[in-house]
Amino acid sequence: MSAVRIRPVQPADEAAFVAAARASRRLHRPWVTAPDSAEAFSRYLQRFDGEAHHGFLVETPERLVGAIHLTNIVMGAFRSGYLGYYAFAGATGQGLMTQGLNAVVRHAFKQLGLHRVEANIQPANSASIALARRCGFQLEGYSPRYLKIGGRWRDHERWARLAP
Repeated sequence: MSAVRIRPVQPADEAAFVAAARASRRLHRPWVTAPDSAEAFSRYLQRFDGEAHHGFLVETPERLVGAIHLTNIVMGAFRSGYLGYYAFAGATGQGLMTQGLNAVVRHAFKQLGLHRVEANIQPANSASIALARRCGFQLEGYSPRYLKIGGRWRDHERWARLAP
């Protein structure tokens, strides 16, 4: 298994990211729509302020593996954030996103001081649920019509992991 690293997404990643997103459309449908144009990538980058919203790339020395977002961070007594993630085509089934997600979760707990991270996953997305399980997330509940994805309100399961 190749070693991965995580790092913040940056403007210089546009060409490689957009190409990977375009090549991954079939893999991502219907779960997520990754930014697959220069305009969409620019809007994507604008979300990440380094405080309440963080965007990470997962990569090996050879290629981009996927993207992980830690967003809507609330500090104070809550100390929690929400995770979103997707692999790029050609990087599935190799344990690379498991390494990447575990690295982002460690960063959330150790560097950002979060107590909890949550991933909301569509119930039929078995690959995403398996990834969450491998990374120590526990199923906490079910939210009908939780997020609007692909123009439709979709049900989600709530998976969470607490700091050690």
